[in-house]
Parts: sequence; structure tokens; C-alpha cells
Amino acid sequence: MFHADTPPGQNEQSEQNEKNEQAKPRDAFFDNAKYLAILLVAIGHSWEPLKGDSRVLQGLYMVVYSFHMPAFIVISGYFSRSFDMSPARLKRLLTGVALPYIVFEIAYSLFSRYANDDPHQRITLLDPLYLTWFLCALFIWRLTTPIWKLVRHPLPIALGIAMLASCTPAMTDDFDLQRLAQFLPYFVLGLVLKPEHFQLVRRREMRILSVPVFVGAVLFGWWAVPRMNASWFYHHDSAQEFGAPWWVGPVMMLAMFGCSLLLTAGFYSWVPSRTTWFTALGAGTLYGYLLHGFLIKGAGYAGLYDHTWLHRPYGVALVTALAVTAVTLLCTPPVRRVFRFVIEPDMEWAFKRDAAELARGREQFERQHGQQAVRETVDA
Repeated sequence: MFHADTPPGQNEQSEQNEKNEQAKPRDAFFDNAKYLAILLVAIGHSWEPLKGDSRVLQGLYMVVYSFHMPAFIVISGYFSRSFDMSPARLKRLLTGVALPYIVFEIAYSLFSRYANDDPHQRITLLDPLYLTWFLCALFIWRLTTPIWKLVRHPLPIALGIAMLASCTPAMTDDFDLQRLAQFLPYFVLGLVLKPEHFQLVRRREMRILSVPVFVGAVLFGWWAVPRMNASWFYHHDSAQEFGAPWWVGPVMMLAMFGCSLLLTAGFYSWVPSRTTWFTALGAGTLYGYLLHGFLIKGAGYAGLYDHTWLHRPYGVALVTALAVTAVTLLCTPPVRRVFRFVIEPDMEWAFKRDAAELARGREQFERQHGQQAVRETVDA
């Protein structure tokens, strides 16, 4: 893991920065925002099998899907600002993103094959299944972070890439590159944001302004149900795959980006800044994200969504409450302890120690033994 062209002292500085970041107290606002965003993700997934029978639910589904992942991705970008190619951060990227992607991609594929009795379900790392696309995207986005920090106008460039992707049907499905490219602007936006930007959206005036924004979004969602394909919000396909002219893709990309930013800002404005009962759960949102899919998919495979009463308002309310409860429990410390070995594994044994770390170890060893020799001489 040591690179010969690394300037002297850079590895030590990177590791020291890493330790300083870990020692900083967590900001309750971001933990709260991550927890509330993951609740919306789980709610959206739980609504998907039920939304076809209700225009109101379909409208709400479109509103939720227009900003829940953007809100999560912006925060992911914001906390990737310090990423560089130092050994310490590359190790965390491999163990905290790449390895969970491999494990859960295989796990979801096997779950679909056997729980859903689908022998044709392939096991491949090239085609992210269900919600594993986010880990694949995060890995690639974070690797490109030094580039976005280098260029002069990163957000317009990212938007240009997303717009081009939205009208490129021939883009490969490997690693879900279409979705990766179309969600890229939200990650880059997080990279360029500063703490004062989040302070701005947390003002009381923003909370007041967000109310008519969300009311308007819900009304628009209800109106758009028979007129718009909700799959646009998945950012998984190009305009041509929706049967639209190519130029609709870039226009829709810009329109949805603007709407998503408005709703994301409104969402952030209502996130508590103080420590709450769920603040500590914000540190475990990746657990809730990766594990809740088994519950949603398992319920679908078992035919639980086929019950007619679940498609009525009280049934939807019950499913929503169960989704909120389940993802909350999945973010708790006991669950994190059980699944830490695959989601946040300690894999120091798998990596070489870089030269700087070895040198520090030798210095510490020599210093300790030198002090011991002095003490023995004095005692003698």
C-alpha cells in the first residue's frame, strides 16, 4: 500500500487527519438527517407494491422518490470532501464500501434465487441488484473525488455528464453506470457545499418556506400520476427507453435536479439540529439501508402484499409503521454489533503496513527499549 512517489510525510499527515476527523464530535444534524432519510428510503420501498391501487399514494411515492436519495447522496458527498488516495482512506473505502457491496450483491442474488424460487437469477458483481447500486456508485464517486476537487467548475461538469447519460440508451448496464451518472450531480454538490450552506437551510424562514413547497409538490405529484412515468425518478434509464425524444432526457434531468434540490433543502430545514432519541441511530444508517431490503423483498416473495386489506388506507398506514419500526431497529447498536463483520469489518490483516507506519513502529520500539535499558542501568 506504500507508493514510492508519495512525498515524505504525506502518509503521516493523512493518517493524522484521519485520526483528527474520527476524534471530532459528531454533528447531531447530519446523524438526524441520515436517519430520517433512511426512513424515507424504507417507506418508499414498502409503498412500491401497494401504490398501484391509489392515485394519492402514487403521488406521494413520486414526491418521496424525488428527494430521498438525493438528500442521502448530498450528505455522502459532503463527508467525502476529505477523501484522497492515502492508504488509510483507500483501506476504509475497500472495507467499508467495496467489501459490503460484494457481500450483499451475492446475498441478494442468492436470496432472490432461493426465496423467490428464481433459478435464473444470476450471481454477478457487474449488475447491481436492488439497492446495492448505491454502494457501487459510492465507490466510484469517491474514487473520483480528487478530480472534482481539482477542476474549476465541478457541478456544471457533473450536470453535463448526467444530461448526456439521460439521452444515451447505449450506455452499458455494467455497474449501473446510467444511474451512477444521473445521480452524480448530487454527490458533487455535496463535495462543494460548506458548513454555512447547511446552516442557511436550517433557518426558521426556510422551514416556513418549505411548507408551501411540499404542499405544491404533493399536488403536482397527484396531477402527474396519469401523465408521468414514476420510473424517471429512478434515474435508471434514458429518455429513448421511455419512448421519448432524446432531448427530453436533458430537460427532465435539469427539471428533476431543480425540484430535488428544493425538496432536499426543505427536508433539511426540518431536520432537528439538537441531539434527539434517534441521533445515535444516524451512525448505523448503512445497516438499515442494506438489511431492510431483505424484509421488503421477503414480504413480497411470501405474498404478504397480496392481501387486499393491505391496499386500503389503514393497510398502507400499517405497512408504513412496520417499515419505520424495522429500519429503526436495524440501525440500533445490537444489530450493528452482529453485522459489523460484513458491513464495517476490521481487515488490517489484509493490508500491508506502509513504510511510514513501520518506521514509527520501529522508533516506538527502540524508544521503549531504550528507556527500559536506562532504568535497568540506574537500578544497577
